[in-house]
Amino acid sequence: MSRRYIVTGGNKLSGEIKISGSKNVVTKAVIAACLTDEPVTLKNVPEITDNQALLEIIESIGGTVDRREDEVTITVKEIKNCELSLEEGARVRTSSMFLAPLLLRAKKAVVPNPEGCRLGARSIERHIEGLEQMGANIVYRSEDGYYHASTEGLVGTTYRFEKNTHTGTETLILAATLASGTTTIENAAEEHEIDDLIALLNSMGANVKRVEPRKIVIEGVEKLHGATYEIVPDANEFVTFAILSVLTGGELNLTNINMKIVGTFIEELKKCGIEYEERDNGVRFFAPNGINPSAIVTSPEPGFKTDWQGPWAILMTQANGESTIHESIYENRFGYVSELRKMGARIEYFQPEVSDPSSFYNFNYDPNSSYKQAIRISGPQKLHNAILKVSDLRAGATLIIGALIAQGESVIYGIEQIERGYEKILQRLKSVGAQIEEVEEE
Repeated sequence: MSRRYIVTGGNKLSGEIKISGSKNVVTKAVIAACLTDEPVTLKNVPEITDNQALLEIIESIGGTVDRREDEVTITVKEIKNCELSLEEGARVRTSSMFLAPLLLRAKKAVVPNPEGCRLGARSIERHIEGLEQMGANIVYRSEDGYYHASTEGLVGTTYRFEKNTHTGTETLILAATLASGTTTIENAAEEHEIDDLIALLNSMGANVKRVEPRKIVIEGVEKLHGATYEIVPDANEFVTFAILSVLTGGELNLTNINMKIVGTFIEELKKCGIEYEERDNGVRFFAPNGINPSAIVTSPEPGFKTDWQGPWAILMTQANGESTIHESIYENRFGYVSELRKMGARIEYFQPEVSDPSSFYNFNYDPNSSYKQAIRISGPQKLHNAILKVSDLRAGATLIIGALIAQGESVIYGIEQIERGYEKILQRLKSVGAQIEEVEEE
């Protein structure tokens, strides 16, 4: 069954959009719930396919899931199955994090090589190395595509990540909560989602502290207990809808927000001449005097997040002049560029000069790679309709924005990627006046 969105662009949007709970928090929080045999209740949980995939994995290992509207209660009294199926594990990248609770509670785990968005070589070797240093024996068998792991008991260690890794930091935090002794994670990622995971774990009885911006210390405890925790609003969804507000008339009121976690984004908006109005129940963004061009370099938090650069590129197609975006986190995250070009966007690739690429880039830089790490965007440019294909989650959000501001009727294929991280995106956009429909065909 082929599914696609049909979008008629060019309409002014107005009304209210509530920001959902954070995808990058909830998909780790549900795994953290497996560390205890007591119930863990999560509130403000978005209905997204990535989350549903993880909940199904929890049921497959012996847990129970009780969902009521935006509240989910997870209870894993006993680990009954230590092997994730290939299909389950491939649906969402964070499935690799199940290594931690399975090793802690069952002393073994068989987890498939994860997939998620294809954003270049997103290896989990850094996660594996850290777990091995804590006492896990992990072997990857290429013939079946699984990591086979076992342990006689995880122990505390000091581990330093060579490169910034969000998921790797979280995996070692989970593993260290019930490990014997003290674990120190150096060059730990700074993302606010990690601090939210720490807050959840501490509410469950863990002892986790960020003692420095990039240093986290975990004192292992014997047991964790149940807890109730509310998931914070999604920063990436906020950025998507803030940019949509600017480009469609500035009359979208965004609610359930946390401005503190998007400070870098707000500062860049201000430089571009974009203003915002805070109201009692939300905020709206608008460009009273046009949009100034920008020069963005993505970087680990507290920098400009890589998840924001796709929607930002659409914004810059409407800026008055030439803008650049230099991607330093992934070697292949411009999958949306060819699609925007179909719509008339003037975007070209280029390779910036960097004095020490091996330390500047957050991936293993290959000077012989065919990928370029930056794009140059010339604006303002009127966009027109096109047939579009989504390459990954954030690219999907980018193409929806593009289709909504373009003239004519666009068709977007690969919408399953969008639904991985944006809750009921179709209904929410239609509620503010977007002309967008889903079509299915055999």
